[in-house]
Order: sequence, then structure tokens, then C-alpha cells
Amino acid sequence: MSADFPIKVLLVDDQPIVGETVRQMLAAEPGVQYRFCPDPAAAIDAAVEFKPTVILQDLVMPDIDGLQLVKFFRAHPATRDVPLVVLSSKEEPTIKAKAFALGANDYMVKLPDKLEVIARVRYHSRGYIALLERNEAYRALAEKQRELAAEVNRAARYVRSLLPKPLTDGPVRIDWKFVPSTQLAGDMFGYHWIDPDHLAIYLLDVSGHGVGSALLAVSAANVIANHGLPGVDTRQPGPVLTKLNEMFQMDRQDEKYFTIWYGVYRPADRQLAYCNAGHPPAMLQGDGVTHELDADGPAVGMAPGMPYDTRTLSVPAGATLLVFSDGVFEVEKADGSMWAWSDFAEHIKSEIARGGEISDRLHKFIRELGNSEVLADDFSIVRAQF
Repeated sequence: MSADFPIKVLLVDDQPIVGETVRQMLAAEPGVQYRFCPDPAAAIDAAVEFKPTVILQDLVMPDIDGLQLVKFFRAHPATRDVPLVVLSSKEEPTIKAKAFALGANDYMVKLPDKLEVIARVRYHSRGYIALLERNEAYRALAEKQRELAAEVNRAARYVRSLLPKPLTDGPVRIDWKFVPSTQLAGDMFGYHWIDPDHLAIYLLDVSGHGVGSALLAVSAANVIANHGLPGVDTRQPGPVLTKLNEMFQMDRQDEKYFTIWYGVYRPADRQLAYCNAGHPPAMLQGDGVTHELDADGPAVGMAPGMPYDTRTLSVPAGATLLVFSDGVFEVEKADGSMWAWSDFAEHIKSEIARGGEISDRLHKFIRELGNSEVLADDFSIVRAQF
């Protein structure tokens, strides 16, 4: 038996001779504790204090009906699951049936041979101790899960603390919306002035969910934000992604990779240079034309030695750029089908033309589209207005 849960036998019987007989039967048994309660009125209190693994209870006692005491044991939260063996002076099928109907686990005509008493005590205690050990394991698991959930919540708060403040003045205004899913995921984005003439904007999405994905996202974003790319001109998106691919090969990142869109805007001549490594196309809309700034290479970490190219285009005055993760458009609709990219693109075009709080409206729309308040993936979108 478990050292944490020894066998503990409580006998409730008004006859001291029965109490002494059972004591002698169990005295030589290793790991068995015994308590005798001659007063049925004190039986519940005795059980609560002693915490038996099996209760032996007489059915015929003064001042209380033995069957009524069975009901009391089963009604009390401390004893409702403890195996209960009723004792009777003779075989009575009707009484047996009533005892079992009220929750008794076993029936003995008192007193049987010592070997039988010991066998039944050990058998019922073994089952009850297994229940106690299972419950203890569940409690320990629940506590670990609470601790893990607290750690994940702290990690999520840390990730959110790294996100940039909206850019509210200068030649480019930038805001964003980030709504994490139920799991800690790997979306990360940012923007900063590389120098007075070049503004970098990026959004990356690490494969999978959990702490590992979030850590990789934070690491990659820190490298970009802190100019941790030796020998690379961060004003050139292609070389930036080429270096990131060299640094973050998936065989060194627990088989994780990430998609990324990285762009650099030069206000002096309104040129936007960008590179896309397996990421959803950013969308630039201005002068009534929408450009999908698509991928020209695989996700970072998947192809060693892959060179990434820089693409450029002119940005009309008043144009809007949206950069987002796949959680913004990969939505399972209420009918079970996936929202088509073409339908999403058309929806985005109309939203950009409408202006105002695009991100809030889009988030509300896809929740209604999927008939779900909580999305399956992170919702991350950055809007730049030129």
C-alpha cells in the first residue's frame, strides 16, 4: 500500500467484544491502523477525524438504525466514497438489498474467519487508496496547469509590452491591432526609423503556438529592432531577410520557421522597398489602385543559402498600407468552408476606401463570419498611412 495512504480500519459496533476481536485479527498486519467506535452517534465525527480507508459497521445497534447510519455515511462529504462493509448477525437477503441500495459496498455475517476479514479490508482499502492517489494526482496536475497558465499569461503580457506605440506624427502615421488567440502564439511586428530618411516596417509569424514560437518571434524581432544583423544594410529588405534566414535556420530552432514581410519607406522620393518571405501579401492602396505585395521567397529557416530579392514601388500621397498575419484572413466560416483570399482581398479594398477604424471593423467582421468570439489564431494587423 502507499506510504502516503496507509490502511485505516474504523469499526462501528456497540459490542466491545467485537471491537477487541477485530483488533486482534488486525494487530499483526503490517501497515494497518485500527480505530474502534462503540458509540454510533459519534461514528461520523470519528470517521472525519480518523480518515479510514474502510469502515466496518454493525447493522443492529441501540439508539440508531444501522441502515440510517449507512445513509449518514453516504451523505457526508468526508465519508461518501469510503468503502463501507456492513456487519450482521445472520444472512438476511432483504436487509442486504437495502444496505446495498443505500450505498454499502460489502456485507459480512459477523464475524467470519480472520483471513476473510483481512482479505476484505485489504481489498476495499486498495481500491479506495487508488482513488485517493488518483485524486491527489489530479489536484497536482490542476495546480501545475494553473502555474503554467500563469506563466503563459506573463509571457503574453511581456510579448505585448514589446509592441510599438502608434506613430502619430511625421510623413507616415502608423497604428495597429493585436488580438491574441487562446494560445501563446508567434506573431510579432514593429516599425522604427533606421535613420531620418528611412522607416522600417515589419511583421513576422512563427510556425506553431506556445512558448517556443513566442520566444523565436521575440528573438527575431529584437535582432531587427536592435540592428543585430552585422554586415547588412537594414535599408535593403532583401539582404535583411537573407541574413535572417542564415541566422534562424529551423534545424537550430526546434524545427520552427517564420514568415515575414519587411519594408523600408523613403519619404524623400516616396519609394517603398520590400521583401516577403512566405508571408501573406501586404496590401497597398492609393489613387484607386490596390497592389498585393506578394512573396518572392520561402519562409525564413526553410531553405539554407536562399537569397532574397528587394522589390520597390512608388507610394501615392494618401495611400494606405496594410501588413497582417494569416490569422486575419484564414477564417473558417460558420458553414465550415474557409474564407477565400479573393473575397478577403475585395473586402479589404472596400474597407480601405471607407477609411476610419479599419482594423476594428475587420476584427468584428471575421468574428461574425466565423461565428466565434475567439479566433483560432492571432489577429495582427499594422496600418500605415502615407
